[in-house]
Amino acid sequence: MMPVTLFTDLRYALRLMRRSPGFTAVAVLSLALGIGANTAIFSLVYTVMLRTLPVEHPEQLVEIMQKYPGEARGLGYWNWAQYSHFRDNSRCYSALTGTSFDNRSNLHPDHGESEPLVLEFVAGNYFPTLGLTPAMGRLLGPDDVPAAGEPAAVVVSWSYWNTRLDRDPAVLGKRLWIEDQPKTIVGVAPRAYAGPRVGSRTDVWMPRRKNDAIELLGRLKPGIPIEQARAEAAVLFRPILEEKIARSHNPLVRGYTVEVDSAAAGFTRVRDMYGKPLVLLMFVVGLLLLLACINMASMLLARGAARQREIAVRVGLGASRGRLVRQMLTESILLSGAGAIVGVGFAYGATAALVRIMASGRLHERVTLHVDPDLRLLLFTIAIAILTGVLFGLAPAWYAFRIAPASPLRATGRGGDTRFWRAFGKSLVAAQVALSILLVTAAAVFLGHVARLRTLDLGFRSDHVLLVQLDPERSGYDRFHLLHPYQELIARLEAIPGVRSVSLTGCTPIQGCGASQFVTAEGFVERPEARRYTALNWVSPRYFETLGIPLLAGRDFTAADAGRSRVAIINQSLARYYFPGANPVGKHLVIDRFGQTNAWYGDESPYEIIGVAGDTKYTELRDPAPRTMFMLGYQEARLGNQFALRTSIAPEAVAQEARRAVREVLQNVPDTNVTTLATQVDAAIVPERLIAMLSELFGALGAALASIGLYGLLAYTVSRRINEIGVRMALGATAGHVRRLVLGDALAMVAAGLFAGAALVVWMRPLAAKLLPDLEPAAAAPVAGAATAVLAIGLLAAYIPARRAARVDPMDALRHE
Repeated sequence: MMPVTLFTDLRYALRLMRRSPGFTAVAVLSLALGIGANTAIFSLVYTVMLRTLPVEHPEQLVEIMQKYPGEARGLGYWNWAQYSHFRDNSRCYSALTGTSFDNRSNLHPDHGESEPLVLEFVAGNYFPTLGLTPAMGRLLGPDDVPAAGEPAAVVVSWSYWNTRLDRDPAVLGKRLWIEDQPKTIVGVAPRAYAGPRVGSRTDVWMPRRKNDAIELLGRLKPGIPIEQARAEAAVLFRPILEEKIARSHNPLVRGYTVEVDSAAAGFTRVRDMYGKPLVLLMFVVGLLLLLACINMASMLLARGAARQREIAVRVGLGASRGRLVRQMLTESILLSGAGAIVGVGFAYGATAALVRIMASGRLHERVTLHVDPDLRLLLFTIAIAILTGVLFGLAPAWYAFRIAPASPLRATGRGGDTRFWRAFGKSLVAAQVALSILLVTAAAVFLGHVARLRTLDLGFRSDHVLLVQLDPERSGYDRFHLLHPYQELIARLEAIPGVRSVSLTGCTPIQGCGASQFVTAEGFVERPEARRYTALNWVSPRYFETLGIPLLAGRDFTAADAGRSRVAIINQSLARYYFPGANPVGKHLVIDRFGQTNAWYGDESPYEIIGVAGDTKYTELRDPAPRTMFMLGYQEARLGNQFALRTSIAPEAVAQEARRAVREVLQNVPDTNVTTLATQVDAAIVPERLIAMLSELFGALGAALASIGLYGLLAYTVSRRINEIGVRMALGATAGHVRRLVLGDALAMVAAGLFAGAALVVWMRPLAAKLLPDLEPAAAAPVAGAATAVLAIGLLAAYIPARRAARVDPMDALRHE
């Protein structure tokens, strides 16, 4: 009997939806936005934080890292001897393996085209430790160490085999040419496994290289808690730390610690970057969905009140309370199901856009997520659709439950429209206003945070600067022979119309790269515990002019300096520390190379300071400017591969001419990246930009939903009060009085929501500060701005019902039933 009545309820609900297409469209769109936003953000949360590696017993996997003092997270880099020490002496692991990553290119010998590859170099026990089985062929093992002159055995990922090797069934035994070296394909990895790093997919696995820094991945023995592994790691780390202290001149080495974290979901770098922002966004979209549910509850409640006669007739024909409640819940769940279907399409496009934003970060922070369809994601969408339908269907279902015993012979149909239900409907609108205040305030706070980051005093001008990065690695040039071609290229670039100055640099500010070393200053005695690394950058003349960095003392580099003794320019922070109260120009600095006399560092000849430049942000916008030393790349043939062009026009307008100049001067050196300095600065704050952009969108949607709810309730109220309005007007009330009456009701609901929303904002501040410590939860300004915006939107939504009420004809109103 139940399936028959359920089918009847579904058919009747569909008929109601078809009969009210406007209501249905608004309802489905509102729910689609709420469900779609939750599905999109949850898909990222699940991919980044919850999805476990598709390996045997992923909950047993841990990552062993060492943490440098002052760093937010550990670094997973160890040498082979340290890996062997942990592997041979640990009693907590059933297996311990090592892996390292590199980005290379695969050259197709047949047609000469190359493609980027993500390589993973693994220890011989890597695949056995993970418990993987190949999709084809075999996986690498302990014996896969190539003999001299023999091509190394490699395993390709299923994705690489599927897309780039065209699912070749005869792929085993074929060769890949990686960096001009042949490799033999011996297997294809299982389809589900793409490496241990979230945000990056391995293309090719190769046997480990002796001198690589490796990341340690261990499998705990059954029953061994991670706390025991941490305690053991601290003991095993002691001899490693003692060796570091004995070999290092850095006093901060004594503060090194070892960390052991779960690796069930892969290595932690991406989770550290995006974990807190995604949790915050999940909370925001949860509020948006709650707002959509309240909106729908108020709309269905209003429609339910208008259906009192229908409900009374149903009761008269023998319908039970349970039958009426089931009918109401069926209608609401059907609406939420339709919203979920539309929302999935919205979530699909939104997720792709969010992934693109996350992939726009700096090169070393770039995240390439692959949000694949998953049963858990499908179950989440289904669960949230059912929960949403039940949640916003409870109010109208309870309303039907309460009025079910009413007489079917009522003439007016208003018996159920009690003071309680009118107050309840108004409270729903006030709740919508309160939640929209919270969302709009959050959007204002996050937008203000990003605006502050973008308007920080960077120490340089990021506008009108084009960056052209070259890759001379496989060009046939060595760095000693690139000097004259690079100087010729600078001259060609300076001749492009619209280009004001050009400089060559190893690293631009905020790029997130660069060398560092200890330095010794003439006449300065430094306490060992106070030593800190100095950032180093090799540049060409006009670097400071091109980046808009002021020279505060001395002069810039010139081409003539290349044939003289070494010179350097230092920033304010370095000058203030090593030469307090004195003019550093003419003084000398020595880079402490600690016996490193290789081609990069040369000897310990002193550098004469010829200038002092202003401080600039270096790797992070939030960090203070570090002590920085600039050297002339021409003197040591330590040439960077990045050309900065200061333009008087839009920098993108000269990009093609710059590329043409590179091709003409350096035919074998490709440009790998052409971008702007402003884009590079934006790439340093991708998580903040992501939160601000989505908060802005969700705040606007929240305000729109609140206005829809207010409009719907007031329109329904006006229609229910036609008789009252007619009586008022017949007794002398003017159109202005009626408008003020309706607008007064609206203002009361909005005002209640504003006070509740302000209280919510105050209550939520500590949570926001905990999730994003560098966020400045603003005081009154964002709340006042959000309140003003929501008040204006609310009154605008109330104006149409108020005007309609003012136009009621008293005689028609008095005859209205």
